[in-house]
Amino acid sequence: MPKPVVAIVGRPNVGKSTLFNRLTGRRAAIVEEEPGVTRDRLYGEAEWAGRSFTLVDTGGLDFGESDEIAAGVRRQAELAIESADAVLFVVDARTGVTAGDREVAEVLRRWQKPVILVANKVENFSSPPQYYEFYQLGLGEPLPVSAAEGLNTGDLLDRLVEVLPSPKEEGEGEAGAVKIAVVGRPNVGKSSLVNRLLGEERVIVSSVPGTTRDAVDTAFERGGRRYVLIDTAGMRRRSRIESPAEKYSVIRALKAIDRSDVVLLVLDALQGVTDQDKRIAGYTHEAGKALVVVVNKWDLVEKDERTAARYTEDIKEEMPYVGYAPVIFVSALTKRRINRVLEAVDQVAEQHARRLSTPGLNRFLSEVMVRNPPPSQKGIRLKIFYAVQGGTKPPRFVLFVNDPQLAAAPYLRYLENQLRSAYGFEGTPLRFVLKRKAKTPKV
Repeated sequence: MPKPVVAIVGRPNVGKSTLFNRLTGRRAAIVEEEPGVTRDRLYGEAEWAGRSFTLVDTGGLDFGESDEIAAGVRRQAELAIESADAVLFVVDARTGVTAGDREVAEVLRRWQKPVILVANKVENFSSPPQYYEFYQLGLGEPLPVSAAEGLNTGDLLDRLVEVLPSPKEEGEGEAGAVKIAVVGRPNVGKSSLVNRLLGEERVIVSSVPGTTRDAVDTAFERGGRRYVLIDTAGMRRRSRIESPAEKYSVIRALKAIDRSDVVLLVLDALQGVTDQDKRIAGYTHEAGKALVVVVNKWDLVEKDERTAARYTEDIKEEMPYVGYAPVIFVSALTKRRINRVLEAVDQVAEQHARRLSTPGLNRFLSEVMVRNPPPSQKGIRLKIFYAVQGGTKPPRFVLFVNDPQLAAAPYLRYLENQLRSAYGFEGTPLRFVLKRKAKTPKV
């Protein structure tokens, strides 16, 4: 069974993300003085008294705002509440009860979930309590904490564990699942693509660039396979990063790539490959992740029988260092070819984890060196004595040679091309490690 889910809700700027960071023990959520920074659901794992559970940080519930994004945030918070086993309702002890608090409380009473009322930003626990007015919300006794200072959070966790469902057999969670980071520039349709893959409205979709601020992990199953989707903030060039919040989002998006198995680089079909796309692809390559290039909004392109082929050639020419990545053309709006995305993910994930036998690898090397002997420098020829595969994700090959300095880059590219021709390795970078073969001591 999955771990219990705990949603953290409340109006904007009451310290929900600070509490989330405190309870998960990491700076996963964006923390800014600017209200409304957390926009999509953010997931994190926590443990207390031998119980593991999933925390969900949500955007602020602001019923006074009527714009598109505010409405999306409210829907996301309600989705989090709906899927939660318990709720932490955070209020600001310094501000006191507000009309926004009362409206959030009304929403929570409709769901009839276990609710712990958390009075945050308490500065002095020895003085007479100033937070009892929150009793009027009708959700029980408020529990005072200071999330920023970590004060009384142990008591909060004790109470939380008491209201969680009885422990059941827990599944493996993300273990064994393919982790997929969905990355790209703002407003290329990443969130729409994620929603199509999940078959539900899990992340906010908006025409406003930069809507997704945090990396959002969502586990799901399809065809007996398990996946974790990480929808990330659109990554802008550094010169266009105006606020600290957006800066943190870029960092988090890069970290999402680091902890993924497969990266979906989403391009806008109408804009083609931009410099920022090249940078994202380059970072993915250097991180050693499997890669699929997803060209979205393909329904808006005027096409003939050669359009896709020409577009693919342009991508390979613009980003030759990831020429191994498959390119697929989709429309998140019309759902056209969406099924190809997970098919490509499965394919490149398998190649990313592929391992060759040592005898087979060395037979291959012998054949390719006969066809194209290693280069020489100043009369000394490179000798590759034998090779072993030293690891996977990405596949890494250790070549034992007479002198690593003799291994010119063009010859290593030749070996890589021959490996791909013989074994595939589509969608994954390959790594070569050259080691000098120790001389056998004379007897």
